[in-house]
Amino acid sequence: MGPYSLSRRSTLCLPAAAFAQRRRPNILFFFPDQHRHDWVGGNAALPVLTPALDSIAKQGVRFTRAMVASPLCAPSRACLASGREYNRCPVRNNSYDYPLDLPTFYQSLREGGYAVMACGKIDLHKATRDWGIDGRRFLPEWGFTSGIDNAGKGDAVSSGAVEPRDPYMAYLHSRGLAGTHLEDFRRRRQAQSYTNTEPTPLPEEAYCDNWIAQNGLSLLRAVPAGKPWFLQVNFTGPHNPLDITRRMERTVRGRSYPQPVDSEQYTAERHVAMRQNYTAMVENIDRWLGVYLDEIKRRGEADNTYVVWCSDHGEMLGDHELWGKSVPFQPAVGVPLVMAGPGVRRGTSTEALVNHIDLAATFLDWAGAATLRESDSRSLRGVSEGKAESHREFVRSGLDKWRMVFDGRYKLIRGYGMPKGAGKGKAPEPGLILFDRKLDPEETSNIVHKVPEEVERLSKLL
Repeated sequence: MGPYSLSRRSTLCLPAAAFAQRRRPNILFFFPDQHRHDWVGGNAALPVLTPALDSIAKQGVRFTRAMVASPLCAPSRACLASGREYNRCPVRNNSYDYPLDLPTFYQSLREGGYAVMACGKIDLHKATRDWGIDGRRFLPEWGFTSGIDNAGKGDAVSSGAVEPRDPYMAYLHSRGLAGTHLEDFRRRRQAQSYTNTEPTPLPEEAYCDNWIAQNGLSLLRAVPAGKPWFLQVNFTGPHNPLDITRRMERTVRGRSYPQPVDSEQYTAERHVAMRQNYTAMVENIDRWLGVYLDEIKRRGEADNTYVVWCSDHGEMLGDHELWGKSVPFQPAVGVPLVMAGPGVRRGTSTEALVNHIDLAATFLDWAGAATLRESDSRSLRGVSEGKAESHREFVRSGLDKWRMVFDGRYKLIRGYGMPKGAGKGKAPEPGLILFDRKLDPEETSNIVHKVPEEVERLSKLL
């Protein structure tokens, strides 16, 4: 498996005249875990190399203001599966399973005749923590025709230390590598997950994201020629801990990165090392995107396949001295969203406001499948094809007690207190926070008392 070559990549767009007469399209959905919106190629402020993703952006559309309905794994993925905003989705946090009687867009695709596949961390039954050694528990109920569902990084080691309860830990146990992996993660937990930037002792092929990618290729290769397919590849990276392979480490050491916003938590060198590891995980997933694009070309399906990259939420990565997700700040709620495929306009960047749940309606629209009942999802086809410039007037997000609404300039947050190190205008107790993201893109100044008319207007949308 060599490096990805841009010269080998095929064009994924069809002329508009041919669009209406094409056969039913395929959909490849790359869905990494905890990938923040700005950590992509093309950002001049960051040395991040994502040639495969960049090529999709050149052939399609990059949405620069995409946000998630909830910045936590289980509710975010449940909101997407159901096409519902957080307030109307029954999965409130990671302690809830997806209700089996709640329809999914996967079911609609399957009923429309698609091979509906997924691999990696699907995370729709996070509370149950039992994936089955074959990774197929609940897959038919959710709407998949085939797949391999594995635990996330933390869930895998906490549930499968003695006896595996997911296919990834079962694989490591079968290779005699489980003890090595468990000890490595024990050391990382002692180092607060992020500060340990040493490479994993696992061999390259046993690294979880590489194992997931190979599973996805096996699923894709089993689809008969001519059968329309949907494949969602749920990588566990770039979620913490910041474990990377030795090969990945060699690609990022020596790069310089800006320091986190409003933070003096660690030394400059430590912050840079952590950001190097995070970058390595993103770039490794991008490497696999190149492999998948080559596989699609080999199958003769490049002109009839949509390719989409998004994430379930972002990563604070030390900004405001915060790590991970679960908060209403832009690094946590903002995600990269890029798509290309038949009819999608080429080389476009749009500031249209997008909720990641809009992908559900978009996938069904592309496939000509039945829409979800009681869905809040709105198809992005109009914007992606250049028939519309705007999409939503505002985007909402929430988790547990806090709610957020963003109208393209002002972001109003209710029920969340500004954290230590979050700059001027702090609200020490949970209350109202207002950011003017045009003048304060780093979200350091709470101006809730300066523009009461905006607070009143946005409060009605919460």
